[in-house]
Amino acid sequence: MKSRICELLKIEYPIFQGAMARISDASLAAAVSEAGGLGIIAGANAPIDYLRTEVRKAKELTKKPFGLNIMLLSPNADEAAQLVCEEGVKVVTTGAGTPGKYMAMWKEHGVKVIPVIPSVAIAKRMVRSGADAVVAEGTEAGGHVGELTTIVLVPQIADAVDVPVIAAGGIADGRGIAAAFMLGAEGVQLGTRFLSAYECNVHPNYKQKVLHAKDIDTVVTGRCTGHPVRILKNKLARKYMELEACNAPLEEMEKLGAGALAKAVVDGDMDYGSVMAGQIAALVNKEQSCREMITEMFEEAEKLLTKEWR
Repeated sequence: MKSRICELLKIEYPIFQGAMARISDASLAAAVSEAGGLGIIAGANAPIDYLRTEVRKAKELTKKPFGLNIMLLSPNADEAAQLVCEEGVKVVTTGAGTPGKYMAMWKEHGVKVIPVIPSVAIAKRMVRSGADAVVAEGTEAGGHVGELTTIVLVPQIADAVDVPVIAAGGIADGRGIAAAFMLGAEGVQLGTRFLSAYECNVHPNYKQKVLHAKDIDTVVTGRCTGHPVRILKNKLARKYMELEACNAPLEEMEKLGAGALAKAVVDGDMDYGSVMAGQIAALVNKEQSCREMITEMFEEAEKLLTKEWR
């Protein structure tokens, strides 16, 4: 299953590991890259010294390409953008804004720029600014989400731009990969599936909650704030939904969510931690190495795409 994205990034399989804040570190990214995909270190609001350390650690763990994700609204975005050039990172994915101000600098250093986008209009804008590909992420994804579903978004993006499209949101196995390619994607990005990887350093409680999730176990909080986030249901989610239902002050909601991701990822608090995961979590039911996951999924996808339907 080769595609333009494999040629563009010099990877074996057209698969990205999603940049999950506080989770996607050098260990996970390097393991995915070693398995033939593109591992991505999550920048989020992490200190620059931490990111530099993780990038250098990933270089020690793999000689294959890996990426860094930069949240463009983050206060350290400028420093992170410069770090990419200083440390020779080959691929950048971006979210929460436009990377236009950094594009010339990145291009001068041979960096491939791949924004995560939620709509056709933004995809077109990113391509005009010089994006090498785009990640079309549907609302099924975990974490910060848009409104359009993957099955609706991907074919429209594929029709609208001439760069490779990577489908994200609601993909966790070979069936999802095959479906994404049928919709016009040339690659996929997975986050939730990689939460159960041996190389993922998220708290064991987090992994177990994902592994035991049911199909109706995710909910989107924060729609009224303009920053919707998909998480697994728990006491935090219920409290948040109660505040939203009664139009509580924004400050009260922000206070409730402060530090919630760290509570889940680091402390393993499954009651009041923000356990970000996609709707596909119910299909994640076993722990494997990144290599086992990727090999298994693409073998299944290839069988489906070459099957004769009668």
